Amino acid sequence: MLKLLTLGGGGEIGANCMFLDIDGTGVILDCGIHPQKTGIDALPAFDLIKDKSLDYVLISHAHQDHIGSLPFLIKKYPHLKIITTPQTRAIAELTLHNAVSIIKSQLNDEDIQPFTHDEIDLLIKSIDYKSYNHCFDFDGYSKKNDEPVKAEFYNAGHVLGSASILLEYKNERIFFTGDINLDKQALIAGAQLPSQRVTTLILECTYGNTNSAELNSWDEEENLFINAAKKVINRGGSILIPVFSLGKQQEMLTVLHRNMESGKLTRVPIYTGGIANKISRVYDYNRYVVDMNDPEFELSAIPQENFYDVENPDKFFRAPVIVLAPSGMMIESTASFKLARHWFRNRDAAIFTVGYVEKSAPIFKVANAKKGDKIKLADYLPEDEVKCQIKQFRFTAHSKREDLLSIIQKLTPANVILHHGDETATKWMSDTIRNRFEKVNVFAAETGKEIVINNF
Repeated sequence: MLKLLTLGGGGEIGANCMFLDIDGTGVILDCGIHPQKTGIDALPAFDLIKDKSLDYVLISHAHQDHIGSLPFLIKKYPHLKIITTPQTRAIAELTLHNAVSIIKSQLNDEDIQPFTHDEIDLLIKSIDYKSYNHCFDFDGYSKKNDEPVKAEFYNAGHVLGSASILLEYKNERIFFTGDINLDKQALIAGAQLPSQRVTTLILECTYGNTNSAELNSWDEEENLFINAAKKVINRGGSILIPVFSLGKQQEMLTVLHRNMESGKLTRVPIYTGGIANKISRVYDYNRYVVDMNDPEFELSAIPQENFYDVENPDKFFRAPVIVLAPSGMMIESTASFKLARHWFRNRDAAIFTVGYVEKSAPIFKVANAKKGDKIKLADYLPEDEVKCQIKQFRFTAHSKREDLLSIIQKLTPANVILHHGDETATKWMSDTIRNRFEKVNVFAAETGKEIVINNF
């Protein structure tokens, strides 16, 4: 029998985690943490699987909402076997170590023991890795017969190492998209899909509630972005760009550099820092073994200053500079959160948002503010008047909803399970799929809700 149980990420983005019982073999897909929640609420509902047969964990990529709670899961179930792509394993070593102190303060719960650096070292050593398009088998302890589950990673086009996961067993072919992007970005090429039909599609729907007509192509958005940046620099202003350390930092750094090289954008110092620079080196190291748009291009060759070396933030405004600072959601205490208040006070400066904006995160307040508005980034802070320019850009690392529908068209699944999207995104996708694909069974992933797909 094939059963799916959502532990996190149903009707929201965060703590993404799904359990599959494939005829007695227990597989967990992703194991994230919720960046906007605290305590045990930030973790997937692990209690739902305490009596289940658990064998494997397959991780789609190394963003915290997909891998951040893995150390807690392994503490509970140390026998679990973890499999990722080689690139996700390398990045996870950086991001999980970096999260040790952050997670400790975020959880703040007596019932949850934070993990240590030593535990992360052991966890990373235990991770097995498989390259894209390499089929591998695995068996569960409680499997019902001798037939193994077959698995294969496909490039998901989201960030370095991101994978969609194909699982095959008997007459069932399950395709878990993870975070998927069919379009190429500045660095990463677009996603690959299986050539054969699948029976069950587990589909992300991040942009399910966003009209595709409102999303430009990457090249169109890049032109708008560069023209806006040029105006800020020409008036003597500096630009703050909140970015995710994995993915958005590397993509935006590439965009800025190639436009400075071509002369479309005036050369100014670019400030980066922290774990993002280490992740960039992983990108460089793997540029010949994954599908990059230009394998010869190296991020480490781009001249960069370290913003952590700047003791007085006033230095950023003495002459035009561009600062790429984590986090992309302006999470409290991160560099972009702290620097934003300095940018608010400068009339010539600008803050550019460049990706997905979560409504519950501080970035949402900033992205939707305009000059003259007063906003509080946190309850304990005073109101700040916004004197700088605020502009939103969408360099999406997720597929548009029409592209998500095209995946259904290509793979012709009998069942579609929607996850990794808020309620409005899930509803639009559900309604549209039912209207366009009458023979497809549509399910919305809900935490704690079990879906039975097939009785072998």
